[in-house]
Parts: sequence; C-alpha cells; structure tokens
Amino acid sequence: MKQLLDEISSCVICKDFIQPRPVVKATESSKIIIVGQAPGTKVHASGIPWDDASGKQLRKWLSVSDEEFYNPELFGIIPMGFCYPGKGKSGDLPPRKECAPKWHQPLFDKLEQVELVLLIGQYAQKYYLKEKAKRTLTDTVNHYEEYLPMFFTLPHPSPRNRFWLSKNPWFEEHVIPKLQQRIKSILK
Repeated sequence: MKQLLDEISSCVICKDFIQPRPVVKATESSKIIIVGQAPGTKVHASGIPWDDASGKQLRKWLSVSDEEFYNPELFGIIPMGFCYPGKGKSGDLPPRKECAPKWHQPLFDKLEQVELVLLIGQYAQKYYLKEKAKRTLTDTVNHYEEYLPMFFTLPHPSPRNRFWLSKNPWFEEHVIPKLQQRIKSILK
C-alpha cells in the first residue's frame, strides 16, 4: 500500500491541465472509505484532506472527532480527483477524469477491511453505482438504503449546499441519524 500511495502522491498525469498535488489517505485496514469529489483550494494548499468548511460539516454529519476522522485505520480518503481541478463559473471544476480509472481499483484491491464506502456527491455516486444511481443526486441520497450495506450516498457537505439542505430537511432529520448509527457500529 505504501508504494501505491507514494506513486499516487507523485502522480502528474494531469500536469498539462492543473498543478498536481494529490491528496489521498488510506491503509490496508481502513474501515470506512470516503469517496468525495476533489480537494478545494484550502485542501490543495494544506495537503490535508477535508481541511475546510466542508470537512467540518462532514465530521459533524458522521459524529466523529478530528482524531477519529484523520486516523487512516478508521477512515480512508480517496477522492474522485486527487488534485484541485481549478475554478469554474460557479465553483470548482469537476474532478479530473484521469484519477479514478487509474488509481481507484488498485487502491480498493489493497483495502482488506472496508465495511462502508461513503459516496459523496454525484461524481462518486455515478462512478460507483453506475446504472443503479437515480436520475438526480436528491433521489440517490433519498434512496440510500438501496445501496447498503457497502455504500452510503450523501450530498456534498459544502456550505454552497445550504439551499439543498434547507429544501430537503428529511436528509438531516432521517438520513444523518442512520448514517451516525452505521458509523458508530463500525468504529466501536
């Protein structure tokens, strides 16, 4: 695993398009894998995954401490794109398409104790659920139980999603407690 992570950390497959600085964290014994979109500007600068407002919200949703979240024996962090993809018209660009096909399967082949994969956002959900993903992210998240026990579908915890959260109160009322129960049962 160390050799693979070193290869990913030195990956420059996207150097013609962006400034590479891959962010990934996992061990063979990671129990929960977080598959999000791609690092934002703050994470790109720090090199620490989910070291931003989105990460703070995600840890709140999971009901875990920073120490638990950043313990790679508990949480592996494998984004769809390992590097910051750049700025678009209404936020960050989508994750680069080179990363997941090149690196995800080799990573998952080395993960021996995964009990749950959190699919955060539409890019992760479409990549892993394929035709089982619903037409919209809202429908996919609302039907999260269909993807258990291996996958748990979530919206992105970005502050930009405040409107989505206010429009879908069922998520924090009904889904988050189920997510927290599942996380707690794995971490005990």
